[in-house]
Amino acid sequence: MFQSDTMRGMDKNFLLEQFQQTDETKKVVRKPVRRKKPKPLWREYVEVVLLSLAAAIILRLLVVSAYRVDSASMEDALLEGDYIFVNKLAYGFGEPQYGDIIVFKCPLDPTRDYIKRVIATPGQTVEIIDKVIYVDNQLAEIFPDAKNIDPKIMPAQLSMRDNFGPVQVPPDQYFVLGDHRDISEDSRHWGFVPADNIKGKAMMVYWSWEPDDSAPSWGFPYIHSAFLSAWYFLTNFPSHTRWERLITSL
Repeated sequence: MFQSDTMRGMDKNFLLEQFQQTDETKKVVRKPVRRKKPKPLWREYVEVVLLSLAAAIILRLLVVSAYRVDSASMEDALLEGDYIFVNKLAYGFGEPQYGDIIVFKCPLDPTRDYIKRVIATPGQTVEIIDKVIYVDNQLAEIFPDAKNIDPKIMPAQLSMRDNFGPVQVPPDQYFVLGDHRDISEDSRHWGFVPADNIKGKAMMVYWSWEPDDSAPSWGFPYIHSAFLSAWYFLTNFPSHTRWERLITSL
């Protein structure tokens, strides 16, 4: 009994020493935790601004473009002075459809961007008889914003404005018209739009400014022009903004 109790006491002491050594070893190995210093407020603002700019640039390059409408050829769907967003990915997995409003490089001058409505797609036959549009020998859908304001009917011998075709749209090309049919220069005048020329689909009007012929022009001295333009914008912003057109879907 005595020897057994002694051995038990030795075992306990041995285990206690091992535990203490292990605990001390852990204390030696453990590294102090360093707390990160909080970022300065100015740095947080700079990071937010840089991230926002990067996101805007990526959206601008890959997804959405902003355009200003500078003609009346798409009235009343689009007015001169409308600012629109164009979806550049709209046709990445599909094709333009009848009625889509598209932005494209002009076939005669690729440096200029035009905006028109798709009337006929590849393989379809389009014909205009006395201002009435037919696609594949069927009366085309009449859009509520499209209009003809000139009551005169021009014969095909004089103009292709009111009488045109019939013509079949070639592969990978599109026939487009402006909604203001009497003044628009479109596929009746310069032909079809190649698919490669299409930049995207118009999505919405995000802002609209009524044009004013009395607005200050930009010229030398530029500092003076910049001051006049800024003052004109600030003083005319409420009256020249078309508030009813803001955030209008197309």
